[in-house]
Formats: sequence, structure tokens, C-alpha cells
Amino acid sequence: MSFKPANNIQDLQYFGEFGGVNPSISDSSTYTFLSAKTMFDTFEGNADGCYLYSRHSSPSNLYLGEALAAMEGTETANVTSSGMGAITSVILQLCNAGDHVVSSRTIYGGTYAFLKNFTPKLNINTSFVDITNLEAVEAAITENTKMIYCESVSNPLLEIADIKGLAAIAKRHDLKLVVDNTFSPLSISPAKLGADVVIHSLTKFINGSSDTVGGVVCGTQDFINELRNVNDGASMLLGVTMDSLRASSVLKNLRTLHIRMQQHSKNGLYLAEKFEADGLKTVYPGLASHSSHTLFKDMMNTEYGFGGMLTIDVGSLDKANELMEMMQEKNLGYLAVSLGFYKTLFSAPGTSTSSEIPLEEQEQMGLTDGLIRFSIGLDADIKRTYNMMRSCMEELGILSTEEVTKVA
Repeated sequence: MSFKPANNIQDLQYFGEFGGVNPSISDSSTYTFLSAKTMFDTFEGNADGCYLYSRHSSPSNLYLGEALAAMEGTETANVTSSGMGAITSVILQLCNAGDHVVSSRTIYGGTYAFLKNFTPKLNINTSFVDITNLEAVEAAITENTKMIYCESVSNPLLEIADIKGLAAIAKRHDLKLVVDNTFSPLSISPAKLGADVVIHSLTKFINGSSDTVGGVVCGTQDFINELRNVNDGASMLLGVTMDSLRASSVLKNLRTLHIRMQQHSKNGLYLAEKFEADGLKTVYPGLASHSSHTLFKDMMNTEYGFGGMLTIDVGSLDKANELMEMMQEKNLGYLAVSLGFYKTLFSAPGTSTSSEIPLEEQEQMGLTDGLIRFSIGLDADIKRTYNMMRSCMEELGILSTEEVTKVA
């Protein structure tokens, strides 16, 4: 693909107030007006370049939003205080009482809980389907359906959404396709493939330092204006505002995202190939054995790789917990939720990030007790990391010591 999302970020030029190479931080909650009429026009949404109140927008938030819109290839973007703030505001902006959502069955547990347990209180109901089965997706659409919701790479099973195929279905039925691209920034560009709205949890890879919670909605200018509308905008009225200091921090980290994603992907592919060769049940989009490997290759921006997320199945929750505790003791990473950190993070999603999904539904989708989700870090010596991980697995009897892999 000729599209270079990282270049679009790097080429943006925002000077600080005093000529600084980083834009000045707008450390204000409210803004002055030179005339009462300008204040009125701003409330009505008719005064470009004027700031009303930081819950609506601020210069720092707009700088970050424009950089993320450039990355995703959308007209503009609105940053939020969390990934869930982005997700919930989009759903509530697009859906009214009596409406219906078709959603992937394998999504982040918080999103699942919102659609399964919270929105029915508002008479918004959801059908959860196998997003890789386009026929099942289309069959779930009703006359009340307003949107199709999915993740580019699903959490935690790493299923791949056929965004072009889903976009065609959405267009055919006059629906909005909303894609959470948290697991695959830069690697996949959903808007270029037909998505109407692209969401990220900025907490993860985009920020990359596990010190900030944030989110973003990337879309058309009209849709973002609707979200910010003072009368009925979900982002404005729900108060999902990102702090200006945090927005400035994320923007600085965003400048190195392309370098970090390349290393996350390089390390992820190396470990996935080794684990699979060792006989572990390994899921990683870069493996030819992945059911959607070819689809991912067709959609991806090649230079950023297949991402930093992989899973292995070690057979039982006890084995998974023992392995994770041992890897943490040996400083191979942290037993922690979230992803995108410089250190490898690992968790058993069935009892953590996907615990909101009932056990019977976990079983139906293939989420087993022994599944470990890895967010692979930026290790400089990934061969050493692999050898130490394998040593832990041998000690616990997960891998046989008779087939010790020698890494040159």
C-alpha cells in the first residue's frame, strides 16, 4: 500500500507558543471571548478556531486528535478520557431506544459488558456473532440495526475482521461500521478499508508507557461535531474529556509509535514461530497457521508487521498461573492486564480482561482456561527472552526437556 500513516503523523507541524518544537499545553479549563456574539456563535457551533470550554475541546486535545486522524486517514478525531469513553459515546451517539447492534462475539470484556448488560437498560440490544463469518453477520441484521461493531484484531482470541467485507455489508444495509483498532495501530488502517468510525484505547500501544488512560474516535467532521454538540452530543454530555496535560504527553509518545510497532511485531513474530515449533498451541496473525493470516496480509500496512499480541494455550489455569508467576520472577515481563508497554505483559484473559463474558460463552468462542495473552515487549535480545521463557515451560512440564531448542 502507498498509504503511509506514520509519515502523516510525522509531517504534522505544531509549533509551541514561543517557537518550541512541541506545541504549548493549554492549561485552561475555560477561554475568553472578545465579544458576546462570538461566545454565542461558539455555543451554536458557528465560530471556527474559538474554544468554548475544555469539556468541549481544547488546543492540546485538538492537536492530538488531528495527529490521530492523520494516522487513520479520517477527516478529524475526538480524544476522550478512556478507551471505554470513546466506545460508549460512539454507541450512544449512533443508537437510540429500540435500536439494534450487531457485534463481534470476541471483543474486550468492558465493551461486551456495556453492550450485554448496560445498553439493554436503554432498550438498545445486541446480537453477538462470529465476526469472521460474513453470512452470520448479515443474517443477524434486523430492520432496527444501526451499526456493526468489531475489533480489527479481537481481544483476546486474535480473530481478524474482514473490514472490506463488513464495510460492504454495512453499506448494503445503510449501517455504520465501527472498528476498534487498539490491537493494530499502523498495521491496519480500517478507514481506508471502508470503516465509518475508528476507535482506539490510547492507553495501549499508541501511548506505550502505561502511564495514561485515554481514547479516541476518528471519523468524519460531521460525526465528530455531533459527538461534541452541546445539546445532544454524547462526548460533550457524558463528559469523557481528556486532560490537556495527558493529551500533550500522548502526542509526544505518538511520534515514536512506528518504531515501537515495528519492534513489537518483530519480537512477536519471532516468539510465535518458536512457540509453534515447540508444539505449543500458538495464535498469532503472522503465522501461516492462523486462520486469517492471508486476510491480515491483504489488509495490512506491511512495514509495521503483524503486531505485538499473541496467545498460547498451556492446558489449564493452574499451569497458566504458575508460568506467569515464574516468568515475572525471572523478570521476563509483568503479570498484568493492558498491553503496549515496553515490557512484556501477560494475563489469563478468561479470569481477567474477559471475565465479564459468562463461562458458557467463553467456551463457545474457544476461550479456554489455559489461554495466556501476551503483549510482547521491546526486548533488544529476543532470543535470550525466548530461551528463558522456554526454560520456565520446561521446569513446569509444559514443554519436554528432551527437545531443548538451541538458539544460536
